[in-house]
Amino acid sequence: MTALTWHGEQDVRVEEVPKPEIVNPTDAIVEITATAICGSDLHLYNGYMPSMREGDVLGHEPMGEVVEVGEEVDRLEVGDRVVVPFTISCGGCWFCEEDLYSLCDNSNPNAELASKIMGQSPAGLFGFSHMLGGYAGGQAEYLRVPYADVGPVKIDSDLSDEQVLFLSDIFPTGYMAAENAEIEENDTVAVWGCGPVGQFAIQSARMLGADRIIAIDRIPERLEMAREHADAETIDFEEEDVYDRLMEMTGSRGPDRCIDAVGTEAHGTGVVGATDEVKQDVMLQDDRPVVLRQAIRCCRKGGTLSIPGVYLGRSDNVPTGPLMNKALTVKTGQTHVQRYLDPLLEKIEDGEIDPSFVITHEASLEDGPELYETFNEKEDGCIKAVLTP
Repeated sequence: MTALTWHGEQDVRVEEVPKPEIVNPTDAIVEITATAICGSDLHLYNGYMPSMREGDVLGHEPMGEVVEVGEEVDRLEVGDRVVVPFTISCGGCWFCEEDLYSLCDNSNPNAELASKIMGQSPAGLFGFSHMLGGYAGGQAEYLRVPYADVGPVKIDSDLSDEQVLFLSDIFPTGYMAAENAEIEENDTVAVWGCGPVGQFAIQSARMLGADRIIAIDRIPERLEMAREHADAETIDFEEEDVYDRLMEMTGSRGPDRCIDAVGTEAHGTGVVGATDEVKQDVMLQDDRPVVLRQAIRCCRKGGTLSIPGVYLGRSDNVPTGPLMNKALTVKTGQTHVQRYLDPLLEKIEDGEIDPSFVITHEASLEDGPELYETFNEKEDGCIKAVLTP
């Protein structure tokens, strides 16, 4: 079958790889009808995620049609149309029973490797390094789905692939980010990063009752999308000092809730931004915590900081003193996708949101390497790319 494979920094190729087969009786095989490139894929593309191997199949935002099921799969049948969450969860461990699906104890066969770095292993993820399971991803013609009764959500309506595809990751991720922010009525919410996750965090903050949403980015198309689809106020961080502008907009109190939808590859300005990039390049730090620092400084006293942006390791000069002295609450984590699938699908079916608004580029799987480059360079107004095998 055809798949997009990783071969090193900024080297994604279209290759023929073996078609997946049933390995365990709880597996299903899904023929992919749509798959997306995620901002998190760019961490792999740019060489920041450890334990990648040449030939790894990429992608963790897929959907398609079930073509084969293992003998112990009860909930899915051949012919079912499904969206597959990026988190792989067993459904039976303590964490899954607590709806903490991204912390599953049983789905990462390389848990020992992850534990050496993190202390304990989170769940396995599709197409996201051997430290997190070494699972083949969904930017391919077919995908093996472990624990098939736990993960995929069936789509029984005539909603298009584009309307439901993002249940796989970025819609639940944005929603959990807003939920973690503990938004209350009349709150002012600042969202750093207007990429796809940021856009859904903005949308979700509005759903959860935020009065004002301030979107922060440097890409004009992203800022315009936030204004057009969520009536957000915007700050271009290359044109204005973020702290000064937020203090001006909030009467010097600061936003009530801050959401870091950027993570490890945040772009800074001036000497600080340049220093962060040098430190990352020479491996003095794994992440560029520009947004994390800003959010801690800007958030109002007693406010909440939510972090859906992916961080990979160590960060330098994170202001823990202000974090503690301002009595900030911090919530983060990979998304417990399965928890959100049914309620968010209902929002789509009810017309409360059409997630396809973020799509700017659609192409075939064979065009994937070029689209990776376009997305990474923020060229051609690319905010979200969807591929069709």
